[in-house]
Amino acid sequence: MANFYKDNNDLKFQFSHPLMSKIVRLKEQDFKDSGNIDYAPSSFEDTVDSYDKVMEILGEICGDVIFPNSEEVDHSGPHHENGRVTYAKGTQQNQDTLTQAGLYGMSLPREFGGLNFSMVPYVMAAEIVARADAGFANIWGLQDCAETIHEFATEEIKEEFLPRIHQGETCSMDLTEPDAGSDLQAVMLKATLNEKDGMWYLNGVKRFITNGDAQIKLVLARSEENTTDGRGLSYFVHDQKWGGVTVRRIENKLGIKGSPTCELVFANAPAKLVGERRMGLIKYVMSLMNGARLGVGAQSVGISEAAYREALKYAHERAQFGKPIIQFPAVYEMLAVIKAKLQASRALLYETTRFVDVYKSYGFVAETRKLTPEERTESKQFQKLADMFTPMLKLMASEYSNQNAYDSLQIHGGSGFMKDYPIERIYRDARITTIYEGTSQLQVVAAQRYVTNGGYLGQLREYESKPVKAEYEQLKKILVEMTNQYEKAVEMLVGKDNEYIDFHARRLVEMAAHIAMSYLLLNDAQIDSSFDNSAQIYITKAQSWNDERFSYLKNFSPFQLSAFQAVKEEHVKEA
Repeated sequence: MANFYKDNNDLKFQFSHPLMSKIVRLKEQDFKDSGNIDYAPSSFEDTVDSYDKVMEILGEICGDVIFPNSEEVDHSGPHHENGRVTYAKGTQQNQDTLTQAGLYGMSLPREFGGLNFSMVPYVMAAEIVARADAGFANIWGLQDCAETIHEFATEEIKEEFLPRIHQGETCSMDLTEPDAGSDLQAVMLKATLNEKDGMWYLNGVKRFITNGDAQIKLVLARSEENTTDGRGLSYFVHDQKWGGVTVRRIENKLGIKGSPTCELVFANAPAKLVGERRMGLIKYVMSLMNGARLGVGAQSVGISEAAYREALKYAHERAQFGKPIIQFPAVYEMLAVIKAKLQASRALLYETTRFVDVYKSYGFVAETRKLTPEERTESKQFQKLADMFTPMLKLMASEYSNQNAYDSLQIHGGSGFMKDYPIERIYRDARITTIYEGTSQLQVVAAQRYVTNGGYLGQLREYESKPVKAEYEQLKKILVEMTNQYEKAVEMLVGKDNEYIDFHARRLVEMAAHIAMSYLLLNDAQIDSSFDNSAQIYITKAQSWNDERFSYLKNFSPFQLSAFQAVKEEHVKEA
C-alpha cells in the first residue's frame, strides 16, 4: 500500500514551523469548539495530531486510488452529451472515495460540516492530490469557491451551499469569456435583477471553465448597465438544480485531461448575489484568484514531486554501459537540481501559506470581536506579505514544475517520450501551470510593484537579520552578497521609464525569489539536516542565475530596448 503523505518527510516537517502555534490558536479561536463538538481539538498538539492523521488518510487514498486511476483517466477523459458532462470512471471513483472519507470542505467551520483546518494542511492536501493526478487536483481544488462563499456571502447563502461542499458537491469559478481571458474587466455576461422574485438572471457565454458542469458555480457577471470596466461587475452563485446553464463543449487539451474544461451557455440562469454589487472583480474575484494561485502553487509542487520520483526511480532501474545511469554525473547532477528546485518551491509554498493563514484568521476573529491595535497591525503586515509572495510563488513553482518535468523526461530518454511511463503524462500536465490563474507574465506584473517599492528587499533583509549556525555562515555570506547585488540591480531602474522597468521586471522578481527561497531552504536545513544538500545546491545555482541577470541588466542600455521594440512593427510592415 502506497501513502503519498507518509513517504514524504518534507510534508510533516511543515507542521513544526514556529508560526504554526499562532496559526492554530487563531484558527481555533483559542479552542472555542472544544467540549461542544466531539471532534474539535483542545490544544495545539491535539490540532496538529488531527492534521497528521487526516493527511495520512488522504495520502493513502492518493497512493492507492487516485494515482492508480491517473493513466486511465488521462486516456478516457470526461464525456459530453446533451449539455452535461460525465466524469471518467476513475475520476468519479476518486470523488466518491474522498467524499466518503469526509475530506471535502476540510477548511470550513465545523458548523458547516468542515474540519476547520488551517490553510497549511489544506494546501498540503492539494499538493498530495496533485502528485497523484494533477488533473484531478483541479476538481479537488475548486472547493476554494467555498472559502469565497464563507468569507463574503450572507448567512442564508452560507447555510444553503456550504454543507453541500462537505457532501462532495463540486464547484467551479466561471470567470473567463471568449473575448475576456486575463482581462476580466472586459467580462460581458449579463446579470439582470428580477424585482418580483428577487433573483438575478444570467445570460451569455463563458469559456475555459475548469470543471464547468459543477453543481455550485461562482459567476462573474455585468450587473450594471452601460458600464465597460470592473466597477460594473458583481459576483453570483448559481445552483445547477436551478437550470439555465448548458455545456456547449469540452475543450480537447494537451494535459490535465481528466479535468473537464468547458464552454458554457447561460440562458436566463437564476443566481444569487454574493456580497455587494459592483465589488465582484475588485474584491471577491481578486480574493478568489489569490487563493487559486496558491492552489496552483501547491499543484505545481505536487507535479515537481511526481516528476522527481519518476526520474529517481528510472535512473536507478535503467542500466547503460554496465551500470545504472544514476552513477553518471550528468544524470545525478540533474536529479540533484530537480530535488533542490522542488524543495525550494515547497519552502516558498508553505511560507506563503502561513502568511495567508494568519491574515485570513484575523479576518474571521474580527467578526466575533474587535481586534486590538497590535492585532490589526499584525494582520495588515501578514496580508501585505501574502500579497507580495503569492505572485512570486505562482511564478516560480509553476516554472519549476515545468523545468523539473522536462528534466525528468530527459532522464528517461526515449522511454519518457512514450506513453508507457507516467512522466509523459506528468510532462503534459505541468505545462498549464504557467498559464492558468494568470500567466507567468501576469504574475510578474503583480509582483513588480514590490520590486520598485522595496517590499521584496525589506523582506530579504528581514531574513538576513536572523542568526545562523556556524556551519552555515558561508552560505549566508553568499546570500548577503546576493541581496546587495539585488539592491544594486533595483537601483539601476531608478529614473527609467515604465516600459524599461516592465521589460526588466521579470529578471528582478526572479532574483528576489531566488534569494528568498535560498533563505527559506537555509532555515529548513538548520532545523533538519535532510535539507543540507538542497540548500547547498540551490544557493550555488541561485548565485549563478542572479549573476547572469545582473550582468545582463548592467550591460543593457535603453538604446538596446529599441531592437526588441522593433518586433512590434514587423507584422504591420509585412501587411
